[in-house]
Amino acid sequence: MFYLAEVEDHVRVEPRHFGLPTHESIEKQLNESYVDSVSKDLGYVISVVSVEDVGDGVIIPGDGAAYYKSRFKVLVWKPELHELVYGTIAEIASFGAFMDMGVMQGMIHISQTMEDYVSATKSGTLSGKSTKRSLGKGDNCVAKIVAISYKSGEPKIGLTMRQPGLGKVEWVDEDRRKKEKSSKQVDKKEKKGGKK
Repeated sequence: MFYLAEVEDHVRVEPRHFGLPTHESIEKQLNESYVDSVSKDLGYVISVVSVEDVGDGVIIPGDGAAYYKSRFKVLVWKPELHELVYGTIAEIASFGAFMDMGVMQGMIHISQTMEDYVSATKSGTLSGKSTKRSLGKGDNCVAKIVAISYKSGEPKIGLTMRQPGLGKVEWVDEDRRKKEKSSKQVDKKEKKGGKK
């Protein structure tokens, strides 16, 4: 989920930014230090939106940089358990698929790709045995986040597409049309039954 987060931190401004106005040097340093960084508390920082407040600078002996207590806003994406995400299949592997969610990638285990027995094909797709549905690179999908691990820096995100309303976009549309058609047939039968 995307958030606008307000952060307060002592920003270490490197000497190469000293010739700029303070506000501008802090903004440049924040873009270098925060953008594309990931933390469990904040998530993935997409951009620095604004620098709200800058305190007086402090120079620590032995360190050529200046430190400014600053308050600033950043745009972040933080994955949440049970969040629905839209993305594109970036890679197919024998054990599942990797989905590009724009900011990060998530992994869909082969058993979580569809309600079917699934196997990897030589052509680089995942194929369902009874449904004959296939999932390949470039397919647009809707998935649900079921696991998040921050053990090694960038989070590892586990996804599922085995619930109603999830999966390849074409499958979701097809299932919706089938359900609507079935519902209309039931309505017709009920109307016929009431006329007797």
